[in-house]
Amino acid sequence: MHRLTNFDVSRAFLTRRTQFAAQLVFGAMCAGAMIGLRTAVDVWAPASGPFALTYPTVLLATLYGHWRAGVVAFLLTFFWAWFVILPPAKSLLFADPTDPARVLLNAAAALVVIVFAEAFRRAAHATMDEIRERADRRLTLLAELEHRTKNNFALVASMLELQKRRLAQHELHAPLEEAVGRVRTFADAYSALAMSQSDEPNVEMKPYLEFLLDRIEGTSLPPGVRLFREIDAATLTREEAVAIGLYLNEAVANACKYAFPGGRKGTIAVFFHVRGDGWRFTIEDDGVGADASVDPDGGLGSQLLAAFATQAGGTHHAGPVLNGYRSEMRKEEQSAVA
Repeated sequence: MHRLTNFDVSRAFLTRRTQFAAQLVFGAMCAGAMIGLRTAVDVWAPASGPFALTYPTVLLATLYGHWRAGVVAFLLTFFWAWFVILPPAKSLLFADPTDPARVLLNAAAALVVIVFAEAFRRAAHATMDEIRERADRRLTLLAELEHRTKNNFALVASMLELQKRRLAQHELHAPLEEAVGRVRTFADAYSALAMSQSDEPNVEMKPYLEFLLDRIEGTSLPPGVRLFREIDAATLTREEAVAIGLYLNEAVANACKYAFPGGRKGTIAVFFHVRGDGWRFTIEDDGVGADASVDPDGGLGSQLLAAFATQAGGTHHAGPVLNGYRSEMRKEEQSAVA
């Protein structure tokens, strides 16, 4: 329905002359279709309602081909019906004394349809243009906000890094390094969103997650640890995408930090599966298990994962599995919830 509302036969043409020609041709095509249909109807209902099909013809011609198409369709169909269908056939004379007034009334009614259809067409297209303009403005503002957010996170990380270097107490360096890592994670999520996506309001998750995983694989994995991925194609809102990206970075960082001590080798598997309008995002490792795969310092990592899941409109679940540890965020199907 949206495509029909926005359809215009002359939009694909660049010059005004070709646009006018397209509109006239479209009007003639509508008239030809109406004449063919009316000829078929005339087999079993001859002479009935000679001008009945003129109204929908001029309506469709005007809505999708401007008023010029509507006028062409009106002239062709109206005079064809007058000449061929209205008795006496093959004549512009009138068999009934009341026919002149009837023909004039039908002509006036068809012209009224053209006038109102053109007014509606212009109003609909103006509304669509306004909606597009507003959407483009919002996307521009959103891109600017994301850019500034990324820069602000990077600035905070740099300030924390500078503060760490000034501290003489080396025991405080580790907490600050962890804070710097988390802030840079936030910046990376927004940076990946900007680099892997177009100006669309929604995000294609497969290229976005692949981009993040490639960066993690190239910079963050310990030696001997490999990354496995299985990602379904899906389109989510930017808010959901950012939350999932942050969840991915935090969960993988936790696995790299706690699951493979002492140079242990292993695999971190990332799954993003879609079912209907719901999805499931899982990060699972085959490391040493729950004792070392959770944050031992107050559960900040778990709290962040839960917060990211809430931001994405999902729920967070984490715990040991047979050969390691699993963090999972899921959003149930609306039909299943109902």
